[in-house]
Amino acid sequence: MIELKTSAEISVMQENGLLLAQTLHALCKQVQPGRTTQFFDDMAEALIRDAGGIPSFKGYSGYPATINASINEEVVHGIPSPERRLEEGDVFSIDIGLVRDGLHVDMATTVGVGQVDQTARRLMDVGERSLWEGIEQVKIGNRLSDISHAIGTYVELAGFYVVKEYVGHGIGKALHEDPQIPNYGPPGHGPRLRPGMAMAIEPMIKVDSMATRVLADRWTVVTGSGGLSVHFEHTIVLTENGTVVVTLGGDEKA
Repeated sequence: MIELKTSAEISVMQENGLLLAQTLHALCKQVQPGRTTQFFDDMAEALIRDAGGIPSFKGYSGYPATINASINEEVVHGIPSPERRLEEGDVFSIDIGLVRDGLHVDMATTVGVGQVDQTARRLMDVGERSLWEGIEQVKIGNRLSDISHAIGTYVELAGFYVVKEYVGHGIGKALHEDPQIPNYGPPGHGPRLRPGMAMAIEPMIKVDSMATRVLADRWTVVTGSGGLSVHFEHTIVLTENGTVVVTLGGDEKA
């Protein structure tokens, strides 16, 4: 069942979204060769707790960390480690969430470490743009699958592939709520979008068409070919006055 948010809940989610955007922006500023993924996890947890929040991911279904720290072929759910260091040319995906006053927000981005090659740069550009293609379909009266179709079509026309095994989701009092939001499919299906709906839209895209697989740690998802993958996400709330991207910070442009 899709749970519609009240105006008071939307206000809290907007406050939380700004806090999370500021946190992720601070992490991205620290990305450089030689940093461990654990460095970013420790920093993220400290910033979230200092802001009065609680990391949404830590302890969720047993997940041991504050962020997902996924590098290159790792699609999502990469576990931070004091041994794993960023290297020049890597693409580094950070997925992060917080809960405060009983309401969750969730976001992700992928950044290049130093100088990245042309394929990596283009994959990141297409991944980020595909997120906005989906967000542009968040309008009262549209169907849920209009979001999915916009993302998948944009990615496919660019010559890349969406990850089909993992999807976006509703969000609010729980980190994952109804509805599920795939990043592919035909338009015009699913529930109509209504004011009060909150969702985390998150295209994960890759260079190959192979199925993903999960590593022995039971968390880290990697591409089938070992090729690159990127991940972008925002938390969105639909109101009577239009779409609010609650995780859009002041340093980012729509």
